[in-house]
Amino acid sequence: MLINTKHFGEIEVQENKVIKFSDGIPGLNHLKEYVIIENSDLEIPFKWLQSVKDGEVAFVIVNPFIIKPDYDFEINESTIKKLDIKDQKDIEVYNIVVVPEDITKMTVNLAAPIIINISNNSGKQVILDGDKYAIKHYIMDELRNISTNSAHNKSEEVVEEAL
Repeated sequence: MLINTKHFGEIEVQENKVIKFSDGIPGLNHLKEYVIIENSDLEIPFKWLQSVKDGEVAFVIVNPFIIKPDYDFEINESTIKKLDIKDQKDIEVYNIVVVPEDITKMTVNLAAPIIINISNNSGKQVILDGDKYAIKHYIMDELRNISTNSAHNKSEEVVEEAL
């Protein structure tokens, strides 16, 4: 199926790749279908969560364990039921990245991970209890620290080009 996107123009996506968020994403409850657009440079950790219905709505996302290897939380029972999670290997976790004009101030929202059950393409953004993780966790220093090659150092450039 073809979808229109602000950042990538018209793209073709496979219908079996559409992730259904039965509750939507907080603040965008009316948009329930998204696809993940992979980065063409697989060494860059950023991807995009693109709305299928509204081409203007796309979030830069990242696997939080790349940014913060000790990231740890429990998925609550209601989310497990809602997403029909049967096995841990079926779970992918992402967090939304905010890319301001000054890219050195890029943050990731660790307090509200996106949980995706890849076995049935269902997703939910959950708000974690407590204050263990920040809504605005600065990530540029961590990206530089985990970089063992120049690929991660290209992150700023790739995000800027995509936005």
